[in-house]
Amino acid sequence: MKHLAIYPGTFDPFTNGHLDVLERALTIFDQVIVVIAENSKKKTLFSIEERCEMIETVTKSFKGIRVEVLHGGLLAEYAHAAGAAAIIRGVRQVKDFEYEFQMSLLNRHLNPDVTTVFLMPNVKYTYVASSIIREVALLGGDVSKFVHPCVLKMLRKKYEEQNV
Repeated sequence: MKHLAIYPGTFDPFTNGHLDVLERALTIFDQVIVVIAENSKKKTLFSIEERCEMIETVTKSFKGIRVEVLHGGLLAEYAHAAGAAAIIRGVRQVKDFEYEFQMSLLNRHLNPDVTTVFLMPNVKYTYVASSIIREVALLGGDVSKFVHPCVLKMLRKKYEEQNV
C-alpha cells in the first residue's frame, strides 16, 4: 500500500533535478505534496506565487501531485497534519547527505511516525542546484537542459524585469 509523502524545498527555481526526484517519489507513493517552504535565511528570486505557478505548470500532466506552501512552522508538524508517511529529500552529494541526515533525525524525534526517504537524482543532475541555475541564467548562460521550458521563460522574464 502506497501512502502520501511530502517533498519540501525552496524550489527557486524548480529544476529538472527536482522533477527527477519527484518522478522517483511517485513510483513509491500514491500522492506527493510539493511543499514550498519559506526560508528566512534565503533571498529568493521568485515569489511564492511564481514558484507555485512554475511547479504546477511543470507537473500538470502528473497524477497524485499537489503544491502547497509552508508559511513557517516545523516541517515535522506539517507532515503530521497532512497525514504524510514520509518526507522526500533529494541528495546529490555527500555534503547534502550530512545536512539532510541531521534534519531527518531531528524530524524523527519531533514526529516518529514520519520517515525521511532520500532519493538521488539522475547522475546528469547531480551538480544542478537552483543557486547555480540562477547564477548561470543571470550571466546569460544556457540553462535549458536543466529546467523545464516554462521555468526558462520565467527566468528570462525575471532578469529582463530587473534589467540585468
